[in-house]
Amino acid sequence: MTESSTHTYTTLIRDLPEGERPRERLEKYGADTLGNPELIAILLRTGMKGESVINMSYRLIKQFKGLEGMGRATFTELCALDGISEAKACQILAAFELGRRLTSLSPEERTTINSPRDVYNLLGPDMRYREQEHLRVLLVSTNSEVLGVHELYKGTVNSAAVRVAEVLRPAIRENCPSIIVVHNHPSGDPSPSGPDILITRQIKQAAELMDIELLDHIVIGGRTFVSMKDKGMGFS
Repeated sequence: MTESSTHTYTTLIRDLPEGERPRERLEKYGADTLGNPELIAILLRTGMKGESVINMSYRLIKQFKGLEGMGRATFTELCALDGISEAKACQILAAFELGRRLTSLSPEERTTINSPRDVYNLLGPDMRYREQEHLRVLLVSTNSEVLGVHELYKGTVNSAAVRVAEVLRPAIRENCPSIIVVHNHPSGDPSPSGPDILITRQIKQAAELMDIELLDHIVIGGRTFVSMKDKGMGFS
């Protein structure tokens, strides 16, 4: 659907009463004072005939059951909705992708890793939205500082697909003493599988031979996570 489709977009943000205009409220009070529908309304800019841009924003949030659902929406799914043109779909997708990139920007400048929760806070906001499995390796210094994050696999992450040498290579190349392995379960259930336990055991054994410490293997599923080390899975 394009901007020149059957709907006529007539309701602009500037057409709203002054006290209800998200842009003016953002300028006066700051972006953090706006609700999610208002922020989305600023992205969309216009509503359509018979529906204001604010109401359209509420409809989108309801349709996808919240921001998390919108963050997982595809271009095709967005364009299939009444009033969402290709341009609007692109604006929404671009905004969510910028948000994901911001969460993983300059990880070396973030706080040190002192717990599994710190790992989730660093990578969870991005990885929990992914529709495919991703495996990443955090390089960790002796002072528990994150020296880098390397994505190694995208797709099925299991003992048949993952090569231990590839997991250890970034640490070997950068002479890093410790690593943390992180991967996500798109199902939302972070419970480690049999293959997860097997590959963790293989990585730990190989890392010890290279004098590298596997600090943990974190599995992310939605808003939750599991520390396989805390559970004794693959570390015994």
